[in-house]
Amino acid sequence: MQTKESLNFRVALTPKAHRLADKFCQQQGTLPKAEQVYLNTLAVCAVNDYLQQQGLATDLAASDSQDGIMQTGLDVADLVVKNCGKLECRIVQPEAEVVAIPEEVWQGRIGYVAVQLNESLAEARLLGFVARVTSRELPLNQLQSVADLPAYLLNAKPLVHLSQWWEGVFEAGWQTVEALLGNPSQELAFGFRKATPLTAERMPKRGKLIDLGMELGSQKLALLVALTRESDEKVGIRVQVHRVDKESYLPTGLKLVMLSTSGEILQEVQARDQDQYIQIKRFKTKPGKGFRIQLAVDNFCVEEEFVC
Repeated sequence: MQTKESLNFRVALTPKAHRLADKFCQQQGTLPKAEQVYLNTLAVCAVNDYLQQQGLATDLAASDSQDGIMQTGLDVADLVVKNCGKLECRIVQPEAEVVAIPEEVWQGRIGYVAVQLNESLAEARLLGFVARVTSRELPLNQLQSVADLPAYLLNAKPLVHLSQWWEGVFEAGWQTVEALLGNPSQELAFGFRKATPLTAERMPKRGKLIDLGMELGSQKLALLVALTRESDEKVGIRVQVHRVDKESYLPTGLKLVMLSTSGEILQEVQARDQDQYIQIKRFKTKPGKGFRIQLAVDNFCVEEEFVC
């Protein structure tokens, strides 16, 4: 088991960080909220400085933790790491054995860093990190060393932010369904049955090319995702897998699995002989919630993580 001391990495809190924290806390209406925002800002600045020292590009200004409205409404301390996603920077209270992580930030994060400030607020200690959380309190002895954080971020696959699809913003690698399939019958199979010309315009859909590799004959599949707005303010989601080749079938035994962010299997379907595509049941979820989609056959497995 790792000790706290073995996980420590010290970062000086600069006058610039304190000025930024003071600016944000002055915008808050209550003393407890102002204190929360001040400390959260220092934690984010400490992690930002550490990552930049390690050569990773960040975008502090694009983080929710730098938005006055988000600060007031939420307990948020995120830092955008370019080409990766949002890293949450959580304060650890003095002498505490756990780090508190509010449920509102359990989704849409690529990791969580525990940060402890000294009494004078002149220095921060980065105690370690985890990739995922599923409870309000995380024991410090479950943290990975912060020395492993840069490598983790460099290898992390970015989250797919489905909320941006409504604005026409798509992550790299996600193409139009037409460009991927180029087959009217396949495109039709991917449509929503009750779609009208008007609603179809409001249904962003995209696909990603999946190469099964040489061991499986370099077969190419298309992972397709389509969205629709629901009357209860939720998002309807359909997920399918197609063969890109027009006259081919999916590999027998190919599994399409939907998991929660904690790894619990929520849905699973398996390809049979001569299946041209498979799909999980259409589902609805709330904005801000996350899920994972996994494709697996033989020794091949690929996974994408989404947040609505």
